Amino acid sequence: MEINNLEKFKAKMTAGRMCVGTVITLSDPVVSELAGDCGMDFTWIDAEHAPFSLESILGHVMAIRGTDCAPLVRVAWNDLAILKPVLDLAPAGVIIPMVNSAEEAREAVAACKYPLRGKRGCGVRRATRFGKMPFAEYVQISETEPMVIIQIEHIDAVKNLDAILKVPGIDSICIGPCDLSGSMGKLAQTNDPEVVQVIEEICSKTRQAGLLLGTASGPYEIWKQRGLNWIAITSDCGGMISNYQQILEKAK
Repeated sequence: MEINNLEKFKAKMTAGRMCVGTVITLSDPVVSELAGDCGMDFTWIDAEHAPFSLESILGHVMAIRGTDCAPLVRVAWNDLAILKPVLDLAPAGVIIPMVNSAEEAREAVAACKYPLRGKRGCGVRRATRFGKMPFAEYVQISETEPMVIIQIEHIDAVKNLDAILKVPGIDSICIGPCDLSGSMGKLAQTNDPEVVQVIEEICSKTRQAGLLLGTASGPYEIWKQRGLNWIAITSDCGGMISNYQQILEKAK
């Protein structure tokens, strides 16, 4: 829908572009508006680790409506009760963390789809323009949006990856390198040969399955070589720190 720029986001990737975005962790929606105005393809609103309320998530989703940027929300957990109100905010996609089995993947998809296909509750507000759009029309739209993005970030998920990739309704796989390395006993050693080998396996199998592939970890060029479709290359805090440091170095 135009309300969340999902079509624009998908069109860029279909055209062969690697979409670039930023992670949002600060509460002020200005940082999202700024990201959109600067030309970011998407924002990764991190409701898993940042201290966000539903109201602040909504502010970030709404802040980029007038741009070409698509808001993705990473929820705190693969839980119907957590996903339900976020879906009703009409983001372009939801990123669901720590999905380690095909059954957990099926539960994630079911939480995002209305019956009979899934378990999503009927209480949508913003996506129907607060009642302007008939609910039946939105139900049809909801078959393809928001994007259901499954995060692979544990070695158990890698062991079950073949089965996970066969679950209908998954739109994209997102790799979490740091947590993945931790589950292998090598926390934050994302350049370790064994960790790299596992990451390459995830990339290869996801591409073969025909699913979109993304992450929120650099470096950009290496991920581009792995065939990623989208990547968050910085964060609101990371961008500020980097710029502040450059300004201070010049001033000194």
